[in-house]
Amino acid sequence: MCGVFPICARSMEEDPLPWSQCAVNENHTGYNQECVESTSVNYFWYRETLNITPDIEISGSLQWWMVICLATAWCVVYICFIRGIETIGKAVYVTVTFPYLVLTIFLVNALTLPGAADGLAYLFTPNWETLQKPQVWLDAATQIFFSLSVAFGGLIVFSSYNPQDNNCEKDTVVVGLVNSATSLYASISVFSILGFKANSNYITCLEGNILALTNRFDIGDQNITVENYDAWLEYLNRTNSDKVASLTLKECNLQTFLDQSASGTGLAFIVFTEAVMKMPGSQVWSILFFVMLFSLGLSTMFGNLEGVLNPLYELNLVPKWMPKELFTALVCLISFLISLIFTLGSGNYWLEIFNSYVGSVPFLIIAFFEVIGVIYLYGLTRFSEDIHFMTGRRPNIFWRVCWLAISPLMLLVVFIAYVVSQSQKHPYYLAWNPNYEKFPETVVTPYPDWVFAIIVLLSALPVVPIPLVALYRLICCWSQRRSTDGPRRRTKCDAIEVYTVDT
Repeated sequence: MCGVFPICARSMEEDPLPWSQCAVNENHTGYNQECVESTSVNYFWYRETLNITPDIEISGSLQWWMVICLATAWCVVYICFIRGIETIGKAVYVTVTFPYLVLTIFLVNALTLPGAADGLAYLFTPNWETLQKPQVWLDAATQIFFSLSVAFGGLIVFSSYNPQDNNCEKDTVVVGLVNSATSLYASISVFSILGFKANSNYITCLEGNILALTNRFDIGDQNITVENYDAWLEYLNRTNSDKVASLTLKECNLQTFLDQSASGTGLAFIVFTEAVMKMPGSQVWSILFFVMLFSLGLSTMFGNLEGVLNPLYELNLVPKWMPKELFTALVCLISFLISLIFTLGSGNYWLEIFNSYVGSVPFLIIAFFEVIGVIYLYGLTRFSEDIHFMTGRRPNIFWRVCWLAISPLMLLVVFIAYVVSQSQKHPYYLAWNPNYEKFPETVVTPYPDWVFAIIVLLSALPVVPIPLVALYRLICCWSQRRSTDGPRRRTKCDAIEVYTVDT
């Protein structure tokens, strides 16, 4: 959300788009060297927006424009939360429906662009070698956790506002199908545009080679075209191989350009913005795209923040004298102060840490113990009776098999495979360093030991309460069971229903 504000604002102010061309150097004698050596899009993102440092150990200063954007984003979130579920419900009408509208507009336009079919073929053609990597499955699990708010608590919180006799089974099926359909719908739009970008880069590459061949062999301007380039290159290699070799022609392969897609911030702020830049009416598409990203960020924060606020109120951890508006403001302020680390020059590296480690592995563990806690500790039979009480029917065999075996087993296998693969290598990050000899390639840099220690700590913190609370509940129940006399009664161990019998 932070990166959206400056980019969207400059998209509305400037035509052509500010990342469509390189900036002039300080002496006004040419273009900025860092921009020339990389691309205008990369330069705009890494230097003008992030002002990134060449190493995570070099923190850099707070970027004031990022701080202002971050504060604005949290103010918008607070305004939407100021009256609780009432204001959230109204805001969701906009934050949920607007992305669908923008995706539809993008889809209609994207399917008419040259290269869209190549992008769709790339999307629906499986890469079996990639599918064998545990990291891919962890990323897939993380994606579904984010989109469904699994293990975040937000989905459970919002569902708690439903009436007691709500058909939760129907909601589960509908939410799952809509989520999957939305992911497919969005991916068709995105990969159509990425196919257009790859096709444009492929043609640009060929045109550069054609110009070099035309000048070297005194061939007419219109003789070598994109369509007959391969035939001409084969002919010239056969007749004048030495001259062709001296040109150091670029290797133009459409598949290579398709493989150069990215994920996370790289996809949204580099690959996709470069594609939008080449689309007709790029300024309008840019504004629509970044407003959609901001809308998606808002809807995500609604679930995350409600998943924090609601349990604190339910557990009576908020002082009675404190108004809800004040407590919500306090939580937003604390979150803002913590997130200031992402506005440093090294902030993007820390964002990748949170995204790759803190925002993935802990959710696997939390989701695993959620299933174990409900099905094996609370009990499948009792859980089925609860659903029967709500919906009038018990879960069928499909749900029971998923809860008992398939879901926990898949989570456990992905987690173990990820741990095994990660234990065989030291974690690393990709640093943007203009002084690197192979620049604009990013520098593969191992995390320093102190950063690695922070990664381990941040990954462990979200799951540490699980064994601690479980131990506390067991001690609580054990002590109450020993001290309770009299007829059968329910104890105060509210995590698990435990009954004592007078012996």
